[in-house]
Amino acid sequence: MTPDDQLARDLAVAAGERLLELRAAGGEPDDLRKAGDRLSHEFLMAELGRLRAADAVLSEEGRDDPVRLASDRVWIVDPLDGTREFGEAGRADWAVHVALWERGELTAGAVSLPARDLVLSTAEPITVPPVADPLRLLVSRSRPPEFVQRLAGDLGAVLVPLGSAGAKAAAVILGEADAYVHSGGQYEWDSAAPVAVARSAGLHTSRIDGSPLAYNQASPALPDILICQADIAPLLLEAIRADSPAR
Repeated sequence: MTPDDQLARDLAVAAGERLLELRAAGGEPDDLRKAGDRLSHEFLMAELGRLRAADAVLSEEGRDDPVRLASDRVWIVDPLDGTREFGEAGRADWAVHVALWERGELTAGAVSLPARDLVLSTAEPITVPPVADPLRLLVSRSRPPEFVQRLAGDLGAVLVPLGSAGAKAAAVILGEADAYVHSGGQYEWDSAAPVAVARSAGLHTSRIDGSPLAYNQASPALPDILICQADIAPLLLEAIRADSPAR
């Protein structure tokens, strides 16, 4: 464990604790969502500014400063991933993402699931349980891509709807599902921390065409992703390629 691994974990947990307190106080869902985004963002920016003042930061809720493109170290954070779910009473599929990109690679990361009292991080890599039969494919509960539904049919897989990207990645890492396949719009902050943690657990991570996921790019758009166990990655990538003409 490095100091950066530990910091990513500590910040994700601390931000999550503040979000739980805010949520417990209640309020209108839209107001709660906006307040949660702002509270977590301001906390993370203040702590990173205090503890890693020389590093750049890319946050979903902040202004994108191009200085990060010339930086060797960039923290990529999503202060509240799954804002929709955060505003719905009783839902636990929302998260806090904190990741560190360093000279071309993700070197530390944490995904906190505060409503589950759970944090997954590169500070404490875990062993992923075996793949199930039939395969369980995660899909957005609000915007399920049509191609993933077709993919499930082709593979005889079961679709598992879930909220935030962090919650989906966590489900694969914990063995609650077997693959997270997404296409249709994401950004670096949606996947940086989940990918860092998934890689530390030995999982396959890539774009859905099999190409590498690249971070700290001029445009933070990163629209598709595959996270799964390495032994089923060829099967999934081939099925995705076979479906490509119909997409």
